[in-house]
Amino acid sequence: MTNLLLKVEHLKKYFPIRAGLFSTNKGEVKAVDDLSFELYEGETLGIVGESGCGKSTTGRAIMRLSEPTSGKVTFDGVELTALSEKEMRKMRRDIQMVFQDPYASLNPRHTVERILEEPLIVHGIGKAKERKEKVHEYLEIVGLSAYHAKRYPHQFSGGQRQRIGIARALMTNPKLIIADEPVSALDVSIQAQVLNLMQKLQEDLKLTYIFIAHDLGVVRHISDRVGVMYLGRMVELADSDSLYEEPLHPYTQALLLAVPIPDPLHHREPIVLEGDIPSPSNPPTGCAFHTRCPYASDICKVTAPLFRKVKPGHSVACHLYNDVQH
Repeated sequence: MTNLLLKVEHLKKYFPIRAGLFSTNKGEVKAVDDLSFELYEGETLGIVGESGCGKSTTGRAIMRLSEPTSGKVTFDGVELTALSEKEMRKMRRDIQMVFQDPYASLNPRHTVERILEEPLIVHGIGKAKERKEKVHEYLEIVGLSAYHAKRYPHQFSGGQRQRIGIARALMTNPKLIIADEPVSALDVSIQAQVLNLMQKLQEDLKLTYIFIAHDLGVVRHISDRVGVMYLGRMVELADSDSLYEEPLHPYTQALLLAVPIPDPLHHREPIVLEGDIPSPSNPPTGCAFHTRCPYASDICKVTAPLFRKVKPGHSVACHLYNDVQH
């Protein structure tokens, strides 16, 4: 059995809504609302959902770039949520992030060499000569060349900039990389190249990924397991094949039917979700999805379904499956 690397238990991240002259608290946005999952060494967990479902906030809360409201995050046997800020900074050597917009996340005034050296300097890794050698080595590893080190971010294409972002995340030899929509800002043809690179790096460097995306088509080929989020909660979690072949939650079914199939003879009727996503500051009672669900019954409006395992390795939060015997 592969070692458990990350355990997230009842993670919550609420943002206060302040208004008026004295910034009085008018409520809160429940960006992440009671999220639990596990991640094993060497696997890729895809986290998918529409914009605003809390998936990026989840990644930031795990790294404590955004301080969790409550819950427990245990990484490699260490409880991250109990560490001081100074101790947490040291832990970030083992957990790195690749951001969505490679241009915004790279300092335009710094050369690529300085950008890649920075994590090594922050964590006190190596001498100046060793750091420069490592910068050149990792530029080659991500498919660029050592002579690119003296250039600036604006001199690269979007795909190349994201390769630089990936190289920066790898510099400290992390055990876990949280990739927050790493290909959504790129052309489709470049997306495939970056995804293939990430898979190769995972095999070569024994990496573990959390791969955040809004497109189920993107995470299919890179993820071992996929979790689907809706309004701050996990509504379905299964291994990749099970989820794509037999999605159980109506929301997952609708997302999957929206993924285009490159076959003009293959016609599928999409599930039309009524209305917009409710506001996370005022989520519906009961099951948060009931306002848009084609199968919603009376119990869905009143009682929130439990997130439970209904088949081996397949969990779902839906009243349609609460009667299933386990």
